[in-house]
Amino acid sequence: MNGLLPSIKHKLHGKVAIVTGGASGFGEVTARHFINHGARAVVIADVQDKKGQNVAASIGPDRCTYIHCDVTDEDQVKSLVETTVSLYGQLDIMFSNAGIATPGKQVVIDLDMSAFDKTFAVNVRGMATCVKHAARAMKEGGVKGSIICTASVMASRANPSGGTDYIMSKHAVLGLMRAASLQLAGYGIRVNSVSPGMVATPMMCEHFGTEKEVAMKMMEKFSRLEGVTTEKHVADAVSFLASDESEFVTGHDLAVDGAFVWPQ
Repeated sequence: MNGLLPSIKHKLHGKVAIVTGGASGFGEVTARHFINHGARAVVIADVQDKKGQNVAASIGPDRCTYIHCDVTDEDQVKSLVETTVSLYGQLDIMFSNAGIATPGKQVVIDLDMSAFDKTFAVNVRGMATCVKHAARAMKEGGVKGSIICTASVMASRANPSGGTDYIMSKHAVLGLMRAASLQLAGYGIRVNSVSPGMVATPMMCEHFGTEKEVAMKMMEKFSRLEGVTTEKHVADAVSFLASDESEFVTGHDLAVDGAFVWPQ
């Protein structure tokens, strides 16, 4: 049994990854997972410069670089990918994870359209731009890479109390993933998504205005499995989709939600 451990530990051996939204939450934990699974290098992209720089420094400059990138700006995304290839020779994994939560309730009859536009700029346009430029780099480099998008449990359902623009944006992520998976399959590029349930990430804690421990307790009622979904659960799923363990998996949305349920 011990002989199996090195291959499991290093299932991303030698691979180069980009993690957008990598300064905190799912992105930070997944970036560390990638390194622990043997990735040669991880580039963390975010707009939270101090946090991103601290994460990169804690991983080590020999295997991690931080690059400021606002995914709503296509030129910045293009530069991010080009810089990664220039630094490390190739791009094997794109974890397109950057996203924002809906401010306020955003029920249909009271939609704040400026907030709507901002949500779509990050969660949809930014996601599409990351997939576009990662796929171009993989195709040009002859890399049979893996692109993973962060969707949501809300990508296949709705919230009766609001969050309309966020829900719409995550439905769009599934459409992007499914279209891209078909269009890129001929190049050996796989495109999948993960749909986390309710997770007490820093973004969610800020959204609910509460501490992590309190938020985790709140999240317990949203799944049928005992306990709560954590960043590690999501990072495990992303690492699987990034690795050759899922070499014949594409166009798939992997739910990591403990069997989501609306609390009664």
